Amino acid sequence: MRTTPTGWTEPAPGVHRLDVAHVNCYLIEAEGGLTLVDAGLPRSSRLLGALLKRIGAGVRDIDAVLLTHGHFDHVGMARPLADRGVGSLVHPDDERLAQHPYRYAHEQPIWSYPLRHPRILPTVVSMVQAGALRVKGVAAEPVVADGEVIDVPGHPRAIWTPGHTNGHCGYYFEKAGVLLCGDAIVTLDPYTGTQGPQIVAGAATADSTRALASLDALRAVDPAVVLPGHGEPWTDGIGVAIDQALRAGAH
Repeated sequence: MRTTPTGWTEPAPGVHRLDVAHVNCYLIEAEGGLTLVDAGLPRSSRLLGALLKRIGAGVRDIDAVLLTHGHFDHVGMARPLADRGVGSLVHPDDERLAQHPYRYAHEQPIWSYPLRHPRILPTVVSMVQAGALRVKGVAAEPVVADGEVIDVPGHPRAIWTPGHTNGHCGYYFEKAGVLLCGDAIVTLDPYTGTQGPQIVAGAATADSTRALASLDALRAVDPAVVLPGHGEPWTDGIGVAIDQALRAGAH
């Protein structure tokens, strides 16, 4: 993985990871175009602008934003990008959530996690400072379908992994050898501070049982690098990541 002097990283050739307040989004260079997977938090726009400048591109050169799901920390830049002509795509089951990114189902009360896991407080503060409380929803096109290859640069295949949200999808960029799994598997849970492959805590997961069951769908691909919505890239195999997440279970 190559680290650039301006803060983003390149976990695979042409795949740029932007990490702001422990929230990842990814800019993919492929086939002469650009695809942004997830839209981070509002302040991610500063890093995105710097990255685009570095590669000799601008916002309008982004062909599309692919949303893994509609939570506020994954659609933060989507509305401003839409206002500049860059549309977002999402699974139909998350269309409404993308429009209202704070109205999400969760199994456990959110307020209980800082009390049980006080070490996450710096993460919470950093997310607020990055705009977590002022995200506007986006009217994303509900055209993502399980198993279909999406006609955007990189031509990823969508893998429906419901549970975290009803319409959650991962994206497999086969030529690049990367799986962008969103929050189906993370290597850092922002609600507990625990590291290693796992599903996200019940504070932000609609159905943990379903989320764990959905992980088997990811065994159909064999990426060299797994890129989560939160935490560091994973390079020890998707099967190992799934097995560890299943052992960790719901929390």
